Amino acid sequence: MKKSIILLAIAIALIFTSCQNQSKEETTPAKPNIVYILADDLGYGDLSCYGQTHFETPNIDNLAENGMKFTQHYSGSTVCAPSRSSLMTGKHTGHTFIRGNKEWQPEGQYPLEAEAVTMAETLQDAGYVTGAFGKWGLGYPGSEGDPNNQGFDEFYGYNCQRIGHHYYPYHMWHNQEKVMLEGNSGTQSGTYGPEIIQEHAMKFLENNKDKPFFMYYPSIIPHAELYAPEEYMEKYRGKFEPEKIYEGVDAGEEGFRNGAYGSQPESHAAFAAMVDYLDMQVGEIIAKLKELGVYENTLIIFTSDNGPHMEGGADPDYFDSNGPLKGYKRDLYEGGIRVPMIAVWNGKIVAGSQTDHISAFWDLFPTVTEISGASVPEDINGISFLPTLLGNEEEQKEHEYMYWEFHERGGRQAVRKDNWKLVKYNVLDPEKTTTELYNLETDLGEQNNVAEQHPEIVKELSEIMKNARIESEVFTFDATGYLQ
Repeated sequence: MKKSIILLAIAIALIFTSCQNQSKEETTPAKPNIVYILADDLGYGDLSCYGQTHFETPNIDNLAENGMKFTQHYSGSTVCAPSRSSLMTGKHTGHTFIRGNKEWQPEGQYPLEAEAVTMAETLQDAGYVTGAFGKWGLGYPGSEGDPNNQGFDEFYGYNCQRIGHHYYPYHMWHNQEKVMLEGNSGTQSGTYGPEIIQEHAMKFLENNKDKPFFMYYPSIIPHAELYAPEEYMEKYRGKFEPEKIYEGVDAGEEGFRNGAYGSQPESHAAFAAMVDYLDMQVGEIIAKLKELGVYENTLIIFTSDNGPHMEGGADPDYFDSNGPLKGYKRDLYEGGIRVPMIAVWNGKIVAGSQTDHISAFWDLFPTVTEISGASVPEDINGISFLPTLLGNEEEQKEHEYMYWEFHERGGRQAVRKDNWKLVKYNVLDPEKTTTELYNLETDLGEQNNVAEQHPEIVKELSEIMKNARIESEVFTFDATGYLQ
């Protein structure tokens, strides 16, 4: 009898302990997954939820309906590589290493330095599986800037921005393997680049649904050249007359599928079709997250790397791609650097909300590290916008100023402090340098230069501009914009 009582007590104790452990497991939330979708050269006004009226983006609009829309979010730069460098390192272009689209032959761009600490590396250390699918542009294959050497467990897509001009490329990179696309050999167009990238992204989600993951999805859409699958072209053919005919480089000509843009007789239809295709892919990603049962615990962010381009037949004025903003890609006016951003996190972010919090690419690094529980490097420029996402505006820290520099077209710099914005062009030649000051609160379109009326503000912002940067050993303001 005594022995039975003892055994019963032990059994009860084991059951109680098991219940406690089970309860602890049930109440300990898993680290949230992070999906970051980066469009290429998509303007502030290219989404219907941001005012586009020529075509619709229902899946991306649905993100806005279920999440938070940012109205004052900025890219890292006004062109691809430095914008991505700012994103990955949490530093603005006065501090991040890559500050221009400097090429590396035969394929790739100048590499991010080995000692750089990237967002992906930090998330890896925090226990995340990391994958990048799309266009890289921060280091040629096998270099210290290669995605596998900068924190990504898996990469599939275009290593090189120049090759990324093309939608039917001869090859892709899967980690360190150069994958030939036989369907595109010669002059064939059998494999649409974004389609095969999407397939690998879907596999990544499926393979890692039971682990915390970070999926970086830098699409090449809608970057020039302007090509879309025929079924998407059919939807828009003849709807945007008069069409814009672009005569580019075709089969047999120098530069074919090696940087030069292909011809496009229906540029308007192609642009709308491409954005439609991207919207479809966003919808597929969301559907896959829900199918795998991980949507509820995933932060999803959609944005663009800079303003709209004017190459390969693109016609941003026809589509009002900038909305109320002035400037395009390569400008440091608002149209070149202010981009759409939408964040969705079910149960955390209030559906249908909007914020005018001023943020930029370099803020993503501290935001995701705070979410993941990782430590934030001390030398970054970013400020976490997690309080804004969670609706705790009173806890949100603000930037003292925002800074950008661009190393081409004579050199360009811009500073924003509060609602004042100072823009300087031709900074490589003091005799040609222009100074422009705008009050974005009253002049969002940057039409009224008030520099002469506010010399004290010009002086203050010029001093910030001077001190906001350090020299890069490769990207420095000299006669060419680069140290060769």
